[in-house]
Amino acid sequence: MKDSLFIKTALSQETERPPVWMMRQAGRFMPEYWEIKNKYSFLEMCKTPEIAADVTMLPVDLLGIDAAILFSDILVTGEAMGGDLSFEQGVGPRFANPVRTAQDIDALEVDVTHRLQYVADAIKVIQQRLSALGDKQIPLIGFAGAPFTVMSYLVEGGSSKDFKLTKLMIHNHPELAHKLLSKIATVTADYLNLQIAAGVNAVQIFDSWALALSWDDYTEFSHRYINEIISKLNRKDIPVISFCKGSSVFAPLMAEAKPDVVSIDWNADLRDIKQRLPQGMAVQGNLDPFILYADKKVIKQKIYKLFERMRGEKGFIFNLGHGIMPDIPFDNVKYAIEVVKEFRY
Repeated sequence: MKDSLFIKTALSQETERPPVWMMRQAGRFMPEYWEIKNKYSFLEMCKTPEIAADVTMLPVDLLGIDAAILFSDILVTGEAMGGDLSFEQGVGPRFANPVRTAQDIDALEVDVTHRLQYVADAIKVIQQRLSALGDKQIPLIGFAGAPFTVMSYLVEGGSSKDFKLTKLMIHNHPELAHKLLSKIATVTADYLNLQIAAGVNAVQIFDSWALALSWDDYTEFSHRYINEIISKLNRKDIPVISFCKGSSVFAPLMAEAKPDVVSIDWNADLRDIKQRLPQGMAVQGNLDPFILYADKKVIKQKIYKLFERMRGEKGFIFNLGHGIMPDIPFDNVKYAIEVVKEFRY
């Protein structure tokens, strides 16, 4: 993969244009995704290697992106540890057995990579499909949920608007929070190393709910564990991307964990963030995904404005500041990728 546009950029090498992929690029905005989803439950899709490969390949085949990302979910680690996970239409993920007491935390298992073997199997199938593309050099990104985000789902029992129960735990019972986070961090490092051994070409850590935390709480209950995970990765020639909602605030701390790439939300000036990061650390982002609802001329203007702002900066991967929304028009996503691929420095 040494000639891959994405890998070269992630390692801050010079390229003729920014590479492009988009978070949630194999998702619900695609009719082809629904053709598969209507036949299987979400967890069946994740746990059946051939189906996971089919979904992973959709944006490669239909959008022409520069990197594929494994089709899975950030909560498979929580399930492997003992969480009773389900996905309800219109509700989202639910854990039927929330983790709220010392006994609940003690009951969670840590040696669980054997339960995640289906992910390694999917990676091998996907890499066979990508290899069949010949010299296109499309890398595969693996990923995992960051400990704080996975913890929030386990404690709340599902999605939350205010993270009240999670915050009560970290404030009233920080020793319990750290015990839980430590367990999740151990599983997450093992899980990402499982993916690396299976053949992914890069990994991304998603801390989707970090923005719920203050600076001090992020430092203690999120950054600390992401730092631990990254330090344990078998990362030779494997770029590591760190993403959180709130990265425009937390980027300096995120950089201290020494990822290769910091993925930035849309609330910041990307060049300003890039120039404040350590030399040789790449950035990813940071188009507001809502722009993809706009007219095509607006989409092009916004992308080119970002590119002109980043002109002269090595290590810039084009992405959204968060994931694609389910009802964004497919044609707009495809057009945005075409605009990126036409650009030359």
